Order: sequence, then structure tokens, then C-alpha cells
Amino acid sequence: MKLIIAVVQDEDTDALTQALIQENYRFTKISTTGSFLRTGNTSLMIGVEDARAAGVMAILRRTCRRRTQIAVPYSPALEPGLLYMPENFEVEVGGAVVFVANVARFERI
Repeated sequence: MKLIIAVVQDEDTDALTQALIQENYRFTKISTTGSFLRTGNTSLMIGVEDARAAGVMAILRRTCRRRTQIAVPYSPALEPGLLYMPENFEVEVGGAVVFVANVARFERI
């Protein structure tokens, strides 16, 4: 048994969860927040048999795409001149951060 934890950008969540439901995967959805851009993320915990883990990974690759976006810098209240932040800058967002762990025991109560 595997536990797949996938952290995805909110923009990708609907397509991902619909695809997982369509393929009969169960998951727990948790709202999270990214630290760099302070944008919304969703973390999914997906428990699957070893043989079905590849199917989850295929859905993640299909529905969670990397893309670029213009970011408005967050500047903490510091003394003027201590930190230079450009007006706007381009960052890569999207995709997924995925952790796959072996599960020693699973019970549905």
C-alpha cells in the first residue's frame, strides 16, 4: 500500500480531483498555502494499492502543468534601502510536489 501526498496549485485542483474521482481513486483534500507567493494550494492524501500508484502519477502528470506567471513582490516592512525587490517578476508555478510513502498498515473504520 502507498500513501501519495500531492501538493498542487488551487488552479489545478478541480481537474485533478475530477480525474481521480472518474478513475475511482479516493482522497482527502486539505487546503494549504504556499510560502513564497502566498497563494492557495491544495494537498491531497491518496491511499492506493501498490499496483495503482502508477495510475495516480499519470493523472497528476496529465492534470498538473507547470506554467509561468507574473508575481508582484511581497516586501516586508523593513527599513528603506535594505532590500531591493523588482517591480514584478516572472516565476514558474503549477505542477505538483509529490511524496510517495510505503504504508505499513491501513484500516477503514
